[in-house]
Amino acid sequence: MRFDHGRESDNIEDRRGEGGGGFRLGGGGKLGLGGIVLTLVALYFGVDPALLLQTAEVVRPPAAVERPASRPQDEAGRFVSMVLADTEDTWSDIFSGAGRTYQAPRLVLFSGVTGTACGTGQAAMGPFYCPADQKVYIDLSFYDDLQQRFRAPGDFAQAYVIAHEIGHHVQNLLGVSERAQRARARLSPRESNALSVRLELQADCFAGVWAHHADRSRQVLEAGDVEEALTAAAAIGDDRLQKQAQGYAVPDSFTHGSAEQRVRWFRTGLQHGSLQACDTFAARSP
Repeated sequence: MRFDHGRESDNIEDRRGEGGGGFRLGGGGKLGLGGIVLTLVALYFGVDPALLLQTAEVVRPPAAVERPASRPQDEAGRFVSMVLADTEDTWSDIFSGAGRTYQAPRLVLFSGVTGTACGTGQAAMGPFYCPADQKVYIDLSFYDDLQQRFRAPGDFAQAYVIAHEIGHHVQNLLGVSERAQRARARLSPRESNALSVRLELQADCFAGVWAHHADRSRQVLEAGDVEEALTAAAAIGDDRLQKQAQGYAVPDSFTHGSAEQRVRWFRTGLQHGSLQACDTFAARSP
């Protein structure tokens, strides 16, 4: 991946080395172990925490207070900052073309545990987006898992992960996340999971839209980059993750989409480069 312009984002909070935070259930009780495990599993790879903690009272811990931006100085942190900057440039142009103003999110780098407006963020969650504070959270040790556990190495695979989370932010700005959350309250568990899949696949498609425009405007893609992203998208399909964990897949329990679906929708965004092409909710089959 090539960033000749070298711009880094001003919307980075580097909290690495810090910790703290928590959330309680309404009525003052702590979230039980089962709820925490469910949240961690469902948050993995970016599902909206608000969709899971609908019965929880979010408590903003001291560690979740607003901090000033702080640019990272290490190579890994600077790469994330440059990817974030490129998403800012791309989505600002796309929103401007639609007569809207893009509000860039903050990206928080943390180690282990950190406070968020959606509860306690933990490395075990993987990267995630919190709509309550409009921030993306990532422990960079996740990239080791991406390479070693999921066998999806490469800088563009890492960039895809960030772009997927930014896709959730775009959904939040467009009101898609709020509409999905309201709809889930009226659905059965099976239907709710199906809606979650469409939400996640749209974020994958939006990641492809970013890659389309970033490459057209700034020629960021190098040979093999697209293959890296497709490998990452396939590696985190629900079917593959479930088969790794329990030896078989249960499609009705999918919340993020199969490997084939995630690859297909990322490719759709990459090829077409338009929000309209990413209407996973209107598609007869995701």
